[in-house]
Amino acid sequence: MEIDVEKHPHVAAGYSYALDVVAGRISACEYVKQACQRQLDDLARAAEGWAYYFDHDAAQKVCTFTCFLPHIKGPLAGQNLTLEPWQSFILTTAFGWLRHDNGKRRYRRAYTEVPRGNGKTTLSDGPALYCGFGEKEGGAEVYSAARTRDQAKVAFAAAQAMLRRATGLRNALGIDVEAHRIIQMRSNSYFEALSADADSLDGKNVHFALIDELHAHRDRSVYDAIETGAGKRNQSMVWAITTAGADKTGICYEHRAYTINLLKKTAEDDTYFGIIYTIDKDDDWTEESTWRKANPNYGISVEPEHVAALCRKAMSSPASQANFLTKHLNVWIQTNEALYDMRAWDRCFDEDLDIEDFAGHPCRVAVDLASKVDIAAVVALFERDGKIYPFAKFYVPEQAILESRNDSYKGWEAEGKLIATPGDVIDIDRIEADIIDLSTRFEVLEIAYDPWQAQQMANHLVEQGANAVEYRQTVQNFSEPTKELDALMRSNKLAHNSGPRDPLSWMIGNVVGHYDAKENVYPRKERPENKIDGAIALIMVLGLHLRASGGVQAPSPWENPEFRIAVV
Repeated sequence: MEIDVEKHPHVAAGYSYALDVVAGRISACEYVKQACQRQLDDLARAAEGWAYYFDHDAAQKVCTFTCFLPHIKGPLAGQNLTLEPWQSFILTTAFGWLRHDNGKRRYRRAYTEVPRGNGKTTLSDGPALYCGFGEKEGGAEVYSAARTRDQAKVAFAAAQAMLRRATGLRNALGIDVEAHRIIQMRSNSYFEALSADADSLDGKNVHFALIDELHAHRDRSVYDAIETGAGKRNQSMVWAITTAGADKTGICYEHRAYTINLLKKTAEDDTYFGIIYTIDKDDDWTEESTWRKANPNYGISVEPEHVAALCRKAMSSPASQANFLTKHLNVWIQTNEALYDMRAWDRCFDEDLDIEDFAGHPCRVAVDLASKVDIAAVVALFERDGKIYPFAKFYVPEQAILESRNDSYKGWEAEGKLIATPGDVIDIDRIEADIIDLSTRFEVLEIAYDPWQAQQMANHLVEQGANAVEYRQTVQNFSEPTKELDALMRSNKLAHNSGPRDPLSWMIGNVVGHYDAKENVYPRKERPENKIDGAIALIMVLGLHLRASGGVQAPSPWENPEFRIAVV
């Protein structure tokens, strides 16, 4: 691609960045490499004739505008912003592509995930203010949208502070900075903060929406309302920027997963831009080279000494480790004190695994009925060549989906990963029938159940010839298999077919560990909505397996049921 460097310096910088990342001259994770390769591939497509074309002027304008804005904090406060090459790449790519049929923007939604301290304000307020007041869009409505009003005001307040210092830009464009709005009278455009607790999210005519820290949104109401409002204009943009978070069932992880599918070319959407700065699955998070890979502003706004200090703290504290991985390396977790390393679990994922490959083989089964009004779990466990293979099945009352107790339930049901039974309580008969069906296709040696939850089901299974084994959910029963599950993951002696957004993976990530004075551990959940039923069933069936192999002694019949694990 030929570029006039003097006329379009940011286009040149962004293009060079893409080339350097793909060539390996700049260290980057696989998702950044894929985002850069996507841009290079699209440029090649455009040269051969395509529905979209890359306009150097359009790409340059948003960057030029952003560089008229000043820093508002730190030693550079008052000086104009300077874009780094990776920032030029994101802005020029997102804004440079136009449609041949009407000259409007190609990208209508954007998702950028970058660790804390890498200049998200520059990549947030720059395009927001440009679209509102520099693009000559009549009646542009620009919003900083968030779950709460205070959170929505963070990016908006930064934009106010920038414009108050940028006197020349403000006067040239006729911008007035008010207490709760930024307005441009001549175009009838404005920028304001918007949140879920606003009077109404409906009826907005959105030209540009900045959604900062999308991971903090507990539900999809704000994003969906904004996206609907943006559909009223022909070149609107919903701009989401975030660090990693701890809720893999939320709207943010949904967009992350969609972005990954686009980057891997397992999905196609020419109107969606996405890039994720993180580390690769085999990287050592304690190494400086890993920190540099995840943080594109490493050595600029991200200070190496500060990251090193945080890493040392993380190495000595599990709670600090979770925060370091999430906020500074963009590694998603699901609880603040997760028991299991989800990177180890994800490395055990094998999408080609199918339970039918084990037809006729011996297995053990466990059922967890902790909640008859929410999810119940059945896990079958096979062993082959020294490796463990769990397969999970989940059930939920239809009413739980109708009440939207979890945004993912409906999607899981549609994908066949969650079985909805009629009514407002679990259909136990359906679970019994499925377990009996397992016995016709596999050699089911034992079926673990907790008599507190499932004695009646166990009686019915025994009447049909099944070997139902009592397995109380106590510390004594759970400590060793809970630890063993961790060891199997880390040693790659476990393989599963549960993808990152599947129910079992979500539940494994929700498990937190509670230790007693004797170093016994038992699984808990941090919040009621963080279900762990699948993890409990897996630990139970692994306990059966360890007993059978001599790894764990059977419990005393006099064990105290008061030590039962609370998983309801």
